[in-house]
Amino acid sequence: MSKSSLERLTRPIEGQRVFSPELPDYNFLRHCVRCARCLPACPTYQETQLEVQSPRGRLSLIKAVEEGTLSFDASVEEHLYHCLDCRMCNTVCPAYVPVGESILAARAAFGERLGRPWWRKLAFRHVLISADRLGWALWPVRIYQRLKLPRVVRPLLRLLPGRLSQLRQMEALLPTLPPRPLHRTVDVVIPAKDEPQYRVGFFLGCMMSQIFAIESRASLEVLSGAGCEVVVPQGQACCGSPQDDQGDREHVRRFARTNIALFEEIGEVDAIVSDCAACSGILKEYGELLHGDPEFAPRARAFSAKVKDIYEWYDEILPPTIGTQVLPVSDSDSSANGFTYVTIHDACHLANAQGVRSPQRNLLRRIKSVRIEEMEEPSACCGSAGIYNITHPDMANKRLERKLKNISATGASVVVTNGPGCLLQLKAGVQDRKMNVQIRHISQLVKDAMDDESPAQGGY
Repeated sequence: MSKSSLERLTRPIEGQRVFSPELPDYNFLRHCVRCARCLPACPTYQETQLEVQSPRGRLSLIKAVEEGTLSFDASVEEHLYHCLDCRMCNTVCPAYVPVGESILAARAAFGERLGRPWWRKLAFRHVLISADRLGWALWPVRIYQRLKLPRVVRPLLRLLPGRLSQLRQMEALLPTLPPRPLHRTVDVVIPAKDEPQYRVGFFLGCMMSQIFAIESRASLEVLSGAGCEVVVPQGQACCGSPQDDQGDREHVRRFARTNIALFEEIGEVDAIVSDCAACSGILKEYGELLHGDPEFAPRARAFSAKVKDIYEWYDEILPPTIGTQVLPVSDSDSSANGFTYVTIHDACHLANAQGVRSPQRNLLRRIKSVRIEEMEEPSACCGSAGIYNITHPDMANKRLERKLKNISATGASVVVTNGPGCLLQLKAGVQDRKMNVQIRHISQLVKDAMDDESPAQGGY
């Protein structure tokens, strides 16, 4: 062994020298033993085979910054944003290093040091802050669709060369907006259809209200039909997930305080339910995000302890069997032998961040007409990842292709998920490739099955 190599191996670890309020705990970074278990699980490493595009590579960059051997530099920050925040690395790390959380914390620290570009401030401090504010931003889309302009614009977008062709991909992601957002029409209190058994608070996400109002309406009907009195507080702020993803912890905490105080006003509930995987994931983290706030720390812990993703709550309250007949999916679905074949896309923030994998499968097994066909890598990211499919379209498309290939291999006619970004990404991908597959929110599937039940068979 050379003298220089020996000196490098025997050099004492100097430890953390750089401190910043948002930097991840240095001890977490030291716990990474560079075993490489995370490499095959990481989407960006799978596609690039580059160490710097791996979880341990990103942790090494952050650790070097905290030790003072790398500076707070835009080139380092850029590598942090190549991460999809899918948390697959967390699920395989033998040292239980919170890799995904550490990368988000580092994004926040870099944002505090280097500032944030104007478009991030505009989008995440002025637009994606509530369902109302998002609604104002979506008015051009509403006008565009009401004037039936897509029929004219889409053929022209196909002719665009080079990077301009990304405009076609962005336009394809535009959903067909409902006539009115749900938060504008929903009652504050929705009574149970029969004898009330539970009282729940419902967190209505911004995208779910503005874009997936039909899906969230189905969630409310299922809850009501299952004996829940549902309270939907007015004036909810964004959950904070988009801001957390983009390293703006200050605004995440601000939204958390607003939402906690709002739900405290509705009184005691059995659960706080969200039908958006990103929302339920960040709501469960309010306790940790506000742990240093003397006033809100205990309130945040109590709030987060009540939060249930819609899959978890359905699994707790719905009966052992649901429905009697084949679900009406389409005229040319892959139903056979009286069954509809369904595959599950586990949203990253559901399976990897929250560890929720069994409830969705338990739930689908209760629907008599459904048979589950598991896809390969069910919790692998579809490429949506917040705004990743806009900021990193090439990598997002690679992930989408992989996901659609896995879906196609199952032969299923229905894909269920509960991530709004996943719904947008998968619907656009299926439509673009003319695949005979329905992309549905889990509540739509459950509602169809419950509607199929007759009173004589114990239906709602």
